[in-house]
Amino acid sequence: MIIREIQSDDNEQIAAVIRQVFISDDYPKTGTAFADVQLDFMFENYNTSRAIYFVVVDTEINSAFYGKIIGGAGVNQLDNSKENICELQKMYFLKEARGKGIGYQLILKCIEQAKIFGYEQCYLETLPQMEVAQNLYKKVGFEYLNEPLGGTGHTSCPVWMLKRLV
Repeated sequence: MIIREIQSDDNEQIAAVIRQVFISDDYPKTGTAFADVQLDFMFENYNTSRAIYFVVVDTEINSAFYGKIIGGAGVNQLDNSKENICELQKMYFLKEARGKGIGYQLILKCIEQAKIFGYEQCYLETLPQMEVAQNLYKKVGFEYLNEPLGGTGHTSCPVWMLKRLV
């Protein structure tokens, strides 16, 4: 698998991946990334200063997903916050991509880029049932918060975490 920056022609594939995760794992569709208007315009949404989105492409020759996007994640300024905090956003993988260490590699790449952008902290919101993801976030230094930061509109994501970058 390779991790690369999103390209304009990736929009349809990554939106389909994210929606498929919500459908197959039976996650809430409202108050989550599933309902975000920018989901169909990921390249444009992250094609700004201090923002980046990475996609994961399957390069396993014998895979049914060969050459296809199977996951992704990015960082962007935390919505409705004047503080120097980015948000780890839209980190989702198809089931076929999970458990292979690619999530760990991707989150490290996002954190590295957030530091390059000069962010002081990285915030995220997630669902309680995403326990494997939470373990990954803790592994790389995220800590739980008692209340949300910014104003993402993700009202169905009551788990908030923060990592200091400096």
